[in-house]
Amino acid sequence: MRRFKLIAGMVALFFCFSCKQKIMPSEDELDSKKTYDIIINQPDSIQTPKGMQWVQGKTFIKGAKVGDAYAMDREKPAHKVIVDGFFMDKTEVTNSEFEEFVTATGYVTVAERPINWEEMKKDLPQGTRKPVDSLLLPGSLVFNRNISGRPDMSNYGNWWTWKIGANWRHPQGPNSSIQGKEEYPVVHIAYEDALAYCAWKKRRLPTEAEWEAAAQGNFTHTIYTWGNDPEQLKDHANTWQGEFPIKSTTRDGFEYLAPVKSYPPNSIGLYDLLGNVWEWTSDIYNPMYYKNLEGDQPIVNPAGATEYYNPQNPFQEEMIIKGGSYLCHASYCASYRISARMSTSRDSGSDHVGFRTVVTPAMIVQQ
Repeated sequence: MRRFKLIAGMVALFFCFSCKQKIMPSEDELDSKKTYDIIINQPDSIQTPKGMQWVQGKTFIKGAKVGDAYAMDREKPAHKVIVDGFFMDKTEVTNSEFEEFVTATGYVTVAERPINWEEMKKDLPQGTRKPVDSLLLPGSLVFNRNISGRPDMSNYGNWWTWKIGANWRHPQGPNSSIQGKEEYPVVHIAYEDALAYCAWKKRRLPTEAEWEAAAQGNFTHTIYTWGNDPEQLKDHANTWQGEFPIKSTTRDGFEYLAPVKSYPPNSIGLYDLLGNVWEWTSDIYNPMYYKNLEGDQPIVNPAGATEYYNPQNPFQEEMIIKGGSYLCHASYCASYRISARMSTSRDSGSDHVGFRTVVTPAMIVQQ
């Protein structure tokens, strides 16, 4: 039986890759006449997995866009990218979907496990003293909803609280629950947790390039998923409305987190790529990656940096998260933009970080 599956998979793979097409980036957008073999359209032999959407193979500009006043140095310079087509979850993974995974596997998330000091100190400066045992109990980071007075905005620790007992089942701590919130995005998910879910679903996390390609939809170089008009923000994304981090209004419909599909999808049917929760990618964080790229030819299916680097957090292995969250506001990070890229430690979770998965035609035929 195993041998039969292997042979069938090889035949299907041949069929899949035979559908690769020549693509030439348009001269006005990418200034290149070279052609590249990539998968553009969904293969006829492969059905769209439930809850997913085909993202057509394409060329686009990755990184800071012209006219984006909020673009940060780590988003520059913009560069030419080509990606193969793939399937992506229409929404962030929800509480109900993650609960199905946990029920089937018995998986325990990082936030539900006691902190292992011997492992933790490996990522800290030598000589760091062990915290009191009470701080090593299972927990996660929760946004402080009771801030009075404007805090020092240079220290994000002023609006975050380490909450013992906070995890995906109890997003605000032990007295909270996800009852009635089955269609909210699952949060308090560390990188390891996202990978475990992906393995169970036989999928993977998107690369940053894939994520941006999906967010662009039918566009190639827009600032937002809907175009370039910032005035449409409240109608298309769940972000902070009001004075950050003191007062959140419901001008966009929600004070904090929102159920998935609460806002219109982008041009290809994907929801909440901007706002609501940050989303894990498979790319290592290194703010110098864009600057170290060589040449002006498009990069095909880039996988990002190969070495971790963050001068503000040199002892941590950090990954790139995309899309911003319900906490993003123009006065602080304005990360509700396609090119925005933030870093977070692999072992960290919080109440505004989630994820979605992708799968390629080749992965499907190998299953």
